[in-house]
Amino acid sequence: MTTKRLLAFGEIMYRMSPPGRELLLQTPKLDLWVAGAEANVATALARLGHDVAFASRLPDNDLGRAAIGTLRGHGVDTRGIQLGGDRMGLYFVTSGAGMRATEVIYDRAHSAFAEAPVEAWDWDRLLDDVDRLHLSGITPALGPVPAQSALAAVRAAAARGVAISFDGNYRAKLWERWDSDPRTILTELVSHADLMFGNHLDIALLLDRTFSSNAEERRREAAEAAFAAFPKLQMIASTARHVEHVDLHRLSARIDARDRAAQTEEMELAGIVDRIGGGDAFAAGVLHALRRGGDLDTAAHTGLALTALKHSLPGDASIFRQADLDAYLQGGLDVRR
Repeated sequence: MTTKRLLAFGEIMYRMSPPGRELLLQTPKLDLWVAGAEANVATALARLGHDVAFASRLPDNDLGRAAIGTLRGHGVDTRGIQLGGDRMGLYFVTSGAGMRATEVIYDRAHSAFAEAPVEAWDWDRLLDDVDRLHLSGITPALGPVPAQSALAAVRAAAARGVAISFDGNYRAKLWERWDSDPRTILTELVSHADLMFGNHLDIALLLDRTFSSNAEERRREAAEAAFAAFPKLQMIASTARHVEHVDLHRLSARIDARDRAAQTEEMELAGIVDRIGGGDAFAAGVLHALRRGGDLDTAAHTGLALTALKHSLPGDASIFRQADLDAYLQGGLDVRR
């Protein structure tokens, strides 16, 4: 396992959900979890034994400090989290059931992180002893200032020879809130990355083209187009999901490299507890395997395994340990005594 740190950069939020499968405020009670795409990846990797730091900004109040305490409790280095601003971003998730889909409501405008000025981030200090920066397309979607902060982060990392992993996480509703140019901004972010998490739709957005062949050929065609457009890019990791109903999905994983691809078999996920955060668990599983020296096939299967486990857990973050991952990969669902 690498001895240097991974740094994740992004917004930390609170997620609130009604208990069980109730509708929002059906009863006056909400469950609460610390959330945020990059925070989920950082938490999962720290739980799996990696040295992970986080850069963000939270209000200097009980809510902000509680979120920091949660991340620190999972083993994340929180010294890069600033205190300032007025509020935390929130979002509400009403879990689906049967043929009723899960619904999400965002309340994250003017958050402490979104309003942090570009010059707030001391990249010389934050990137010290870091060998990988991880961020996602959610940060630049929050507004023009977070977009400039994300660009400054990848420029600083690239200048220092720090590897960059980027998760597309395209959120149209966030981009549409301001006079944005997502293609231009995301294109520069991906141009600095060696590892991208995203599928043919993310690549189609970046390259302004469509990929129309059958599923597996389409994914390879899209990957080759991305490799041609982005010389630094070495790997593209993605999942394919088929939803039968809320509690039954079929999921597979794939990693494309320049000279080959690794593709898993499709697995059935039944009795799903919570699918939110599954993509972040996949990213963490892939990074976990790669940071341990695993090959493409190992990374694809580890990513799929961790996202499968995450579907069994309420809340946004995967908090499984290596022993849990090992037990899952060995198979067997009987009680472990």
